[in-house]
Amino acid sequence: MASLTYAQAALKAAQDAYTKQNPLSLQAHQAAHNSLPGGNTRTVLHADPFPITWDSGKDATLTSIDGHTYADLLGEFSAGIFGHSDQRIAQAVQDAMKSGWNFGGNSRLEKALAHKVVDRFRPSGIELVRFTNSGTEANTTCLGAAVAITQRRKILVFSGGYHGSTLVFPMALMQGLLKTPSMNLPHEFVFGAYNNIPETKAVIAALPQDSLAAILIEPIQGSGGCRPATQEFMQYLRQVTDETGALLVIDEVMASRLCFSGYSAAIGIRGDFVTLGKYIAGGMTSGAFGGRKDLMELFDPTKNQLFHPGTYNNNVLSMNAGLIGLDIYNAEEVDRLNRLGEDVKAKIQQVLIDEKIYPEQLPSASTNLIEIDSFKDKAEVIDISTGQSLRKLPPMFITGKGSMLNIRFSGPEAATWQALFWHHLLTRDIFIAVRGYTPLNLKVTATDAENYVSAIREFVQQHKAQLLAQEPVALQDIASVLQPKPAVAISMQVAATA
Repeated sequence: MASLTYAQAALKAAQDAYTKQNPLSLQAHQAAHNSLPGGNTRTVLHADPFPITWDSGKDATLTSIDGHTYADLLGEFSAGIFGHSDQRIAQAVQDAMKSGWNFGGNSRLEKALAHKVVDRFRPSGIELVRFTNSGTEANTTCLGAAVAITQRRKILVFSGGYHGSTLVFPMALMQGLLKTPSMNLPHEFVFGAYNNIPETKAVIAALPQDSLAAILIEPIQGSGGCRPATQEFMQYLRQVTDETGALLVIDEVMASRLCFSGYSAAIGIRGDFVTLGKYIAGGMTSGAFGGRKDLMELFDPTKNQLFHPGTYNNNVLSMNAGLIGLDIYNAEEVDRLNRLGEDVKAKIQQVLIDEKIYPEQLPSASTNLIEIDSFKDKAEVIDISTGQSLRKLPPMFITGKGSMLNIRFSGPEAATWQALFWHHLLTRDIFIAVRGYTPLNLKVTATDAENYVSAIREFVQQHKAQLLAQEPVALQDIASVLQPKPAVAISMQVAATA
């Protein structure tokens, strides 16, 4: 009889129970293969053995076509920071629609939203702004502009970075170990190790003189595991661009949610270009880029220098929703949501400390793990609260800042444990990203937060021994590994073409 590791066996049991719990989602997924490759049009939303198909959302809850309702702690990867049914935003969309849409021209709305964005994010470096259809477009436009302005080709990016669907930089890609072809734009990318000043210095020193056009950086990596950059690292990059004439492009598509005027402003760094997205249009489709006045004025059509079209850049739905959304997510709400996130993080870390998942040198719930990547040596992990260095990451840990949190796993079976954790939360009626990303939204309640912490405590207590020392388990013992909640009777139907 073949053997599986404990984690593999537990995951198989969880997936079997999940399949029984969600028959209509399975049917919808299978039917979708007739028109979508893999039944999917957005890779990050896939989950094995199949994703849940949602029927509706309200406040901070999602209800599936199988009739299950979950507390939504994913918030559409930050775009859904307002929840699923804020009536103020719904009214703003309806009001915009009343006067028609697709004007093929200017309206008062983009002018009003631009004024609000510049007024709010000026401390991060946005003196003028232009809108796009997404954060991806904002980043690609800034890189194109940097190459055009500097007449240079090299762009420095960092391990774990994600700046849109054509700007993805996992460590495996940088080490030449990626097993799938990259779809990244064909810029002359130069790879740097995130948070690592000495190795970044060496990379820059090896470049031909006057070849670096831009440095592209997330001050907190979203897709990369909610990993904060150190202030020293960001200051170093600002210094490099000042000295070389390259442009510093700060991707605040996610990170800007952490501070009223953007995360860069909070750590005293101004970008030459700063990109925004996700939540700035009230959850509608939008993005933006802004920056130094002298750079942004190159997009002035009367000066005929940089060309930036886009049919829906100023669409009335996004513009009007953004006007309301930025008022809703004001300074007080930013602070409130961050406090909730920090409280959740501290409680989760206390669970990991109490259950001995964290090593003895991390005795405080205020622990803030900072990862320093390396292409030459093993990555270093520092508890920035104490300055103490760890030999390796704990088998299960939490990273992030404020309302951006990420439960993560380390070791050779990290992906298996991550998937098992996701399934465990579903059995407790909690929905997050498969990769453990948990960006809290404004509709999340204190009860939702407490339930999340309790579900994590249950997971750790159930799997503690195996997390610390993974052991194989016989295939015939799979059923005893996990005890799923009982199946719910389903009477709903789904169309074959769903």
